Amino acid sequence: MKRSLIVVAVFAFGFALKAAAQSPAAPDTALPASAKIAVVAFNDAVARTNEGKRAWADLQKKYIPKEAALKSRSEEIDSLAKQLQEQGASLSEVERNTRAKTIDDKRKQLDRETEDLRNNGQQEMQDSFNAVAAKVYDLMQSYAEQQGITLILDISQQQSPVLYAAEGTNITNQVIDAYNLKSGVPAPPAQPAAEAPKPKPAAPAARPATPAAKPPTQH
Repeated sequence: MKRSLIVVAVFAFGFALKAAAQSPAAPDTALPASAKIAVVAFNDAVARTNEGKRAWADLQKKYIPKEAALKSRSEEIDSLAKQLQEQGASLSEVERNTRAKTIDDKRKQLDRETEDLRNNGQQEMQDSFNAVAAKVYDLMQSYAEQQGITLILDISQQQSPVLYAAEGTNITNQVIDAYNLKSGVPAPPAQPAAEAPKPKPAAPAARPATPAAKPPTQH
């Protein structure tokens, strides 16, 4: 029974550029000659900020020990079930039924606690991500104004309309660097490779012209 609670693909939530989506487009109006367009892997940028990495590390510290405790209990239940199977022939029917019920009760309780831990972990992960994402979004808007960027397209969405983007238009790394500088949050200690967060790819593999933002450094 798989009980992976923390390494789940929930660290990358869609954070669309709602202001652009909600603004009605002017009919039959071409982009001005001075229009400057950029692309950003927004979800990946949030996850790769120092603050995003720190939030992920804090969640790991909180939930990995709890996951380990549940795994230990699961192994204990499996051991009891194996003993019952091996000793069943030598036990009375009452004893077999009593042990079987005890094992079943333990397993049901473990399943409930596992589900609770998974739901709580996912909710905290989403809340942490959204809190950082809101601040990164504000920073990105300011950065766009400073750089004279008139339109930013998010390439972190699987259904992104971007089919091609020149290398110089991807501002993911610039947004990350600008946010780290503004937040003042230092880079957290490197995490073991097995515990590193796994956000969704910045762009589909079919778009080699758009440099996908690198995932958090793994060691």
